[in-house]
Amino acid sequence: MIDRRNLLLSGTATAGLAALSATAMPSLARAATKVAAATSNPKLKALFESFVQDLFDHAPELVTSLGLDTGKRAHQRGELSPATMEEVERQKRDTAKKLAQLEAFDRKSLTGSDAVSYDVVHYSLKTQNEADQRYDFGGGGAGAPYVVSQLGGSYQQAPSFLDNQQPIENKADCEYYLSRMSAWGDLLDQENGLVKHDVGEGVVPPDFVLSRTLEQMKHLRGTPAGKSVMVESIVRRSKEKKIAGDWGTHVEKIVTDKVYPALDRQIALIESLKPKTNHDAGVWKLKDGETYYADSITNWTTTNMKPADIHKLGLEIVADHTAKIDAIMKKNGLTKGTVGERLRAMYDDPKFRYPNTDAGKEKLIADLNEKVKAITAKLPKYFGTLPKAELVIKRVPKFIEAGAPGGSYNPGSLDGKRPAIYYINLRDTAEVPSWTLPTLTYHEGIPGHHLQLSLQQEAHLPMIRKLSFFSAYIEGWALYAEQLAVEMGMYEDDQWGHIGQLHDAMFRGVRLVVDTGIHAMKWSREKAIKYYVDALGDQEASATTEIERYCVWPGQACAYMLGKIRWLELRDKAEKELGGKFDIRKFHDAGLLSGAMPLDVLSDVMNGYIKTTKA
Repeated sequence: MIDRRNLLLSGTATAGLAALSATAMPSLARAATKVAAATSNPKLKALFESFVQDLFDHAPELVTSLGLDTGKRAHQRGELSPATMEEVERQKRDTAKKLAQLEAFDRKSLTGSDAVSYDVVHYSLKTQNEADQRYDFGGGGAGAPYVVSQLGGSYQQAPSFLDNQQPIENKADCEYYLSRMSAWGDLLDQENGLVKHDVGEGVVPPDFVLSRTLEQMKHLRGTPAGKSVMVESIVRRSKEKKIAGDWGTHVEKIVTDKVYPALDRQIALIESLKPKTNHDAGVWKLKDGETYYADSITNWTTTNMKPADIHKLGLEIVADHTAKIDAIMKKNGLTKGTVGERLRAMYDDPKFRYPNTDAGKEKLIADLNEKVKAITAKLPKYFGTLPKAELVIKRVPKFIEAGAPGGSYNPGSLDGKRPAIYYINLRDTAEVPSWTLPTLTYHEGIPGHHLQLSLQQEAHLPMIRKLSFFSAYIEGWALYAEQLAVEMGMYEDDQWGHIGQLHDAMFRGVRLVVDTGIHAMKWSREKAIKYYVDALGDQEASATTEIERYCVWPGQACAYMLGKIRWLELRDKAEKELGGKFDIRKFHDAGLLSGAMPLDVLSDVMNGYIKTTKA
């Protein structure tokens, strides 16, 4: 899964681990999800470039993540985006201004890629501007109502960003590291101001979200400063680069004197919210909650589907995939109990489980690398263009694994110097038995997120297009890629893994049911967990993590299956209309090299590909 908040601040624009500021998310959503193809109109090209440069001026974390914090932007390597109401209001004004600038163009005069670019940019700006006018919490916009949660806030994102993305090559970099560490302490206090503002608007996370957030915060705070990942990172990396200086001592002092006291204040603030919240899980409880959820669905899925229709679709998908799994299980001797109970038996079967030790987890990651190697060898038969970027597989950092999802992807830098990272949550190997791992790897790695996002970064597109983020397109592709792996023969000798693939596809159907259940039908957290466990057989711990995620990112879980369905519909249409002219490599290139976009624009682009191929 791609963490939208993170990717929005990490460099591709929808998830790369580095979002240090909740307020920076709307900034990139506004400015980076805007272009669908290279531009030839000089004025339009200049306007888009001005959008990008303005974004970079206000998003130093993004500049670092892209590897562009050099030259005149080197100073940004030591800065963080502010998290203040003033910044939220600036972003709102900025969106309205950009929308007006874009609408000054005569849309009818634009053709080809310029017309597509205009449509994508206009969709993003118009959608964001409408949400800005309606909501004054969560940092602005829809889809993420809580500034600080188990999945949001600088406490959750900064340590990983500093360790994995902050460059350390020379003495100046070490100084920038110190500067950013100091700025983090200020950022925590700024976030507190946003949280207090939102409380005044009646926006407080559910009690279980507060508890999970505090669990992670206290885990981070409980580590002695000298043993923290922030200190260990600069000590290790400065030593590797032979950079003279007692950098560990300097960072330890900042952690002790500034970061930890600020973290203590944030912990105290979150603790103080407990008497002000309740157990209601959905955003229906917020002011204008029904409209907020509808806007959240639009924000994440780029569709206007109604919650009731999404819920019904989810139930149909769960029923269909349950029958498919049942058929394979019966062929392999699993016949007793419901499909959910049999899936649970597979979870509990020791033969599918890696040892829950560091050695066992290292072996698990080594096996994932072999799966990536095997499917990579098959790519030329299915794709005309292949990515150059390197992929590294790592564990989710221990201090956030309690609330983190099972997998996530962090794109590499534009210059290729920092590889992309596929993170897998290994808090307990019982949650990730071997039969679940192939499809997770194909989703997060190849041919999923890594292939699509790397091609987007490497394609001949203007910068703002390389940053595009549309969750339904991106997550829809990754889920489509899971199914493509079946067609590529990855499960010919792995029936258990094929069950895992169908389980994960059904999982996305379950998401449609529980997300709408929670936010539109007032389901409790417990009802959603029970439905999830009964249908999928997952352990309650992993089910709980997922359900709590949906509570803080309303609508996001719907993007996956709705996006996959659109990709499949478009491929089916191309195959029928092109007949013998259909080439899956060209189909994939047409969709991927155009970059992320709203689903309706994707349909327009692919219809254009079909028309051109016919001719």
